[in-house]
Amino acid sequence: MTDTEKSLAVFARGSVDLIEEGELKARLGEGRALRVKFGMDPSSPDLHVGHAIPLLKLRDLQELGHKVVLIVGDSTAMVGDPSGKNKLRPQLTRAAVETNLETYTAQAGKILDMDQTELRRNSEWFDAMSFEGVLQLCARMTVARMIERDTFQKRIKQGEPVGIHEFLYPLMQGWDSVQVQADVELGGTDQLFNLLVGRHLQEQEGARPQICVTSPLINGADGRKMSKSYDNAILFEDSPSDVFGKTMAVEDEVMEVWFEQLTRLEASEIAALLAGHPRDAKVRLGQELVSLLHGPEAGVAAAEAFDRQFRGGELPDDIPELAWPAEGALPLANLLRELGLAASGGEARRLVQQGGVRLDGVVATEAMAVIEHPTAALLVQVGKRRFARVQP
Repeated sequence: MTDTEKSLAVFARGSVDLIEEGELKARLGEGRALRVKFGMDPSSPDLHVGHAIPLLKLRDLQELGHKVVLIVGDSTAMVGDPSGKNKLRPQLTRAAVETNLETYTAQAGKILDMDQTELRRNSEWFDAMSFEGVLQLCARMTVARMIERDTFQKRIKQGEPVGIHEFLYPLMQGWDSVQVQADVELGGTDQLFNLLVGRHLQEQEGARPQICVTSPLINGADGRKMSKSYDNAILFEDSPSDVFGKTMAVEDEVMEVWFEQLTRLEASEIAALLAGHPRDAKVRLGQELVSLLHGPEAGVAAAEAFDRQFRGGELPDDIPELAWPAEGALPLANLLRELGLAASGGEARRLVQQGGVRLDGVVATEAMAVIEHPTAALLVQVGKRRFARVQP
């Protein structure tokens, strides 16, 4: 396989859009390192495995000798990306963005070789842009073109407000591509409009337009788009046991996409895993994700711990010790909520009704049963992976 073919295979793996493939082949044929751009807005302090999809592709491209340009959007984060949002987002302050930035590059470094990454803040050019420059940038696109995007169309139809400042976001992201002379930009499928704006602005500047490569978005265990705000995300900073446990909770139907996007297993091995028992496939997926974020030894250890706990009936080694949360007795549903083992009383009642709660190994049957203040440590188990040892 030639170097061009290897690069094309990396770009194509798991991609939804590749605009334009012919341009990409021609540029790879020049025999030089391409400048491959990816932007991350520090709108929260943590990355989740959805971010790992483009980061893994970028790492593969680094290994083939291409130049990764990682844009940390400290200016765009204050505007807020409207892509896929059905409501007006609150604007962040520069102070909040700087706080979130403290963890971003370290977390990205779990996957990328940061020594070989060109790290840029887009405040480099936007802080220096005059008001006249902002007006000139805004003049590069019409309102009619901007409201073509489905996000704005849906909100307008639903009577939800669309802020004028939100129109700036695609222009700012596109201008980043001009500034760093991107050959290629990666993004999720919700970013396609913004990536195409980059092509448009580069052409206006007389530069060759970037190739746009998008990957699918993945959902959390609850079926909604993975997001920390939904509390359904597998975070880069989660412990190995949490990464593994959350992976085991995802739906069987999504495993094929997760294997393709979040591992580098060959297609034949993925097919063999999916042809077997779903639990065994999910164990391997969990091992791969823990290995990605915490190293291969942690991945093996997490899989072995699962095998001991759920096939051998052993308890996990890292059960948290918690204090009894009240002065006296509590209904079981309230106890689970106070201990953080259930998000609400309603969830706690459902868990009990489903037989998913055990007290000292005994299945609880009454959600409102009064639990007396214990005189000795009480082992509480919720589902297959949530444990607490409650001290008197």
